[in-house]
Amino acid sequence: MQDQQQQKQNACDLAGCTHCGPRETCPLNTVGIGGCGTVACVGGDRDLRRRLLEMGFCNGAKVEVVRRAPLGDPIEFRLRGYHLSLREDQAKFVLISKS
Repeated sequence: MQDQQQQKQNACDLAGCTHCGPRETCPLNTVGIGGCGTVACVGGDRDLRRRLLEMGFCNGAKVEVVRRAPLGDPIEFRLRGYHLSLREDQAKFVLISKS
């Protein structure tokens, strides 16, 4: 019972991740500072998806969580050699896998 509850609390192996979904992917907004991974999928409505892809969140891109604002939003990421900040509501549509 204890093992099942612990697995529910932290479903993936990414540093600082708090999501409880499938082990293969993790929403970017749940990854802790210093956590990194590879973009597996980009979702959201058509305009948001296009915007995220144009900013470099393409499948296979490596991304790292650099820091969070004092209240947790926005979140700063390192992606393709530059720093980028997203709101938590936008970052939840980017799914990453452990790199």
